[in-house]
Amino acid sequence: MTSRRIEQKKVEAYARALLEAAKYEGRAARDLEQVKHVLKFSPEVMETITSMQGEDDLDLLDKVYSQYKDLLEKSDDTVSVDVTTAVPMDDELREKVREKCRKDFDAPIYLVEHVDPKILGGIVLEAKGQRRDASVRAQLVNIRKTLSSAFIGSDEQ
Repeated sequence: MTSRRIEQKKVEAYARALLEAAKYEGRAARDLEQVKHVLKFSPEVMETITSMQGEDDLDLLDKVYSQYKDLLEKSDDTVSVDVTTAVPMDDELREKVREKCRKDFDAPIYLVEHVDPKILGGIVLEAKGQRRDASVRAQLVNIRKTLSSAFIGSDEQ
């Protein structure tokens, strides 16, 4: 059997195993998207995740992320900025956000992108304990507060 044929058999076996497990858990489409993102992982990230899995420590991943972010910010002047948008950012918007943050913080910027359709539109930025919420959802909440306080205080019934 040729090495190409052997490789194809491995690929098919991995794909089928993943699909069956994902179907069983009811998240086949979501797992497909996750595999696409894993392709972007560096070898050190994959190695760390594999080690954590081997030690049954994947439940610590959120804490490892936070600690890593803190250590990075302390060891480097790079500022990590969490950016939340309703849809994924394109390269043009990503560069505009990075440039705006670079001016605001006077430091190199690392963007951590999140997509949350619940914000409806706009953008939410979080860095160094500061939060700037320019989302459509936040604007609607502010409008609602303004309108309700205006009507509560009025004499009209």
